[in-house]
Amino acid sequence: MRKTINIATTAEDHHIAKLTALAIGLHMLEAVFPSPLPGVKPGIANIVTLYVLYEYGFATAAWVSLLRVFASSLLLGHFLSPTFVLSLSGAIFSLCALFFTQYLPKKYFSAISLSIIAAFAHIAGQLIVVRIWLIPQTGVVYLVPVFALAALVFGVVNGMITKKLIRNNH
Repeated sequence: MRKTINIATTAEDHHIAKLTALAIGLHMLEAVFPSPLPGVKPGIANIVTLYVLYEYGFATAAWVSLLRVFASSLLLGHFLSPTFVLSLSGAIFSLCALFFTQYLPKKYFSAISLSIIAAFAHIAGQLIVVRIWLIPQTGVVYLVPVFALAALVFGVVNGMITKKLIRNNH
């Protein structure tokens, strides 16, 4: 005889699950397109994370971000590979930066500035892992300007999209 377990869920739980699925879908879509430079991606799934941060708070945004990293790596066949470790380190650094942005004055820091901060933290986390684990050479520092420029550009664009989504939601 099988015993079923019923888990009570709310409409908000379902909405967050849909947003997580959207983030996973965006990450998967982004993986299909070739990158102009290895490791340079626009990070469009981070739009969902920022949106969730504004609408549901940090803890929920962290869940969405980390679930996206794990689920996407499983779906793409990258779980526990260097690609997974880089994605996870970027997400963790980004989430740490976003955690501390909660204490910044809201009138000076919008979704755009938070997106830029998160993008820089994301790339910093990845470059640290690359330097320590994958390419233990000082030459990695020469990649910083290229990745910093990409983080700035994509951080601004993703932040603008997030800001518009938040404005349209309220």
